[in-house]
Amino acid sequence: MTETFTYTDLFAGIGGFHAALSGMGGQCTYAVEIDKDAARVYEQNWGVGALGDITVDAGEHGVSERIQPHDILAAGFPCQPFSKSGAQAGMLDEVRGTLYFNILKIVQERHPTVLLLENVRNLAGPRHAHEWEVIVKSLREEGYRVATTPAILSPHQLGPERGGRPQVRERVFITATYDPNGIESTEPQPVARPRELYADGPVDWQIDDYLLADVEGYDLSDAEKDWIYAWDDWVQRFRHHNPGKKLPGFPIWVDAWQTIEDLEIQIESGELDDVPAWKMNFLRKNAQLFTDNAAWCRAWKTTSGVKNFPPSRRKLEWQAQDIEALWDCLMHFRPSGLRAKPPTYVPALVAITQTSIVGKKRRRLAPREAARLQGFPDEFSFAGQPDAKTYKQLGNGVNVGVVWNVLRMHCERDRRILERVPGPPGRHRHPGRQAQGSARGHQGDSPQRGLTPRRVRRVPGRRAYPRPDYAGFRLGHSPHSRDAERGGHRQAVHDGPDGHPHHRRSGQRRARPHELGWAYHPHRRGLFPCFPGPGLVLAGLVFPHH
Repeated sequence: MTETFTYTDLFAGIGGFHAALSGMGGQCTYAVEIDKDAARVYEQNWGVGALGDITVDAGEHGVSERIQPHDILAAGFPCQPFSKSGAQAGMLDEVRGTLYFNILKIVQERHPTVLLLENVRNLAGPRHAHEWEVIVKSLREEGYRVATTPAILSPHQLGPERGGRPQVRERVFITATYDPNGIESTEPQPVARPRELYADGPVDWQIDDYLLADVEGYDLSDAEKDWIYAWDDWVQRFRHHNPGKKLPGFPIWVDAWQTIEDLEIQIESGELDDVPAWKMNFLRKNAQLFTDNAAWCRAWKTTSGVKNFPPSRRKLEWQAQDIEALWDCLMHFRPSGLRAKPPTYVPALVAITQTSIVGKKRRRLAPREAARLQGFPDEFSFAGQPDAKTYKQLGNGVNVGVVWNVLRMHCERDRRILERVPGPPGRHRHPGRQAQGSARGHQGDSPQRGLTPRRVRRVPGRRAYPRPDYAGFRLGHSPHSRDAERGGHRQAVHDGPDGHPHHRRSGQRRARPHELGWAYHPHRRGLFPCFPGPGLVLAGLVFPHH
């Protein structure tokens, strides 16, 4: 019997959930994505037609038969109603804020074993306390075990050996297990916490490890270079006139430069009575900065041409600690100014024009590099679409490594419940144990043999791909190397998704960080993540067969 699990992929995007769950041995039985461009990329890479509308398939008329019973429901439901960059209308947004209830309708009628929902960090903030309460309460009413405190995880909290990436992208995950009989009565804890490190040791991120060697077409414009050169000159002048002093951590705004005396005159005149407290504090800091450095700041304003810059380019946000020069930083052109950060990890990819600038390269991140930061391999295809669409899809997407880890940690937390879920006869129930014969694909008489008979999946307009399922697929078997003594030679051993060991002599090229955690399978379409870690058997252990 096939040892696998099934899942649905709602609001599928380009397939971040699909990449992680298929890599774990899961089979996608239903995917839906309303954006035609994202759906096209999804189908091209995964062979699953996802174009559709969840409000039609799970709407007022019930749940469509297309959505069959499944083990895992994964959904990165729209974040705009909760995002800081939007109106934050929450569930009052009648267009997108109510889409959670379409998810809930599927939950009510199909009761999948595990729920894996994702949204922006702000969903768990105080402004959306009501929405969070509604979600938790509604799931508990359906018999799900869900934590009161949200799980929050970012790719940079994970070590590279666990599929982490140098990107600060905090996301809220709502994970729940169907437990109507109350097998586990204790209050569940969140499976991940913000700022906690999940790695084998200290993580020293360097963005250079994820950059392409040769990139054309992403250079900065002459005007953009002029803005950076001007502010870099200001940084160098500040350091020259203030030896040993750190650059200000508050936004430096040329338009707010005046002496403290002039600011006090404005205050006494009542001109600033309507200015909020936070902005008044900001004006005082800039006035003090200018007062302490008036002579050379005036000279710099004259020679730099900053007075002719666009308003948002007359601001500098220095968050680069002790980095010597602006050109050594990662930068962003933001409405709040030119932001400079250390060249370690990037802020969250966004679906707008604020693409990270790599100072040393004098260019922006290329779409392929952005895809690496989301955990997609270089073989992932974007169908030759315009870069703007690719940036948008990646900015809206979910990080593959984060999904992998959240689900793994959730299954470990609720192992006691999941092990007692009844399944059909013959399903092995041994955590961390591989099915007999799976290591070498043994095809004996054992019901736990390695390879199941081949199934042929047909993709419209394409050749048929044989796609075997593998019993005993283990999380934790990775293309990462470990040393072993084999025949007198020090070798690296790699376990692919089929459990087959692959050897590489020590003289061969080691994979770069962005290449780790993926393995190509010739009989399954594409590459699949298989990150290291404890050998938790996901397929065939915790999920009933629908």
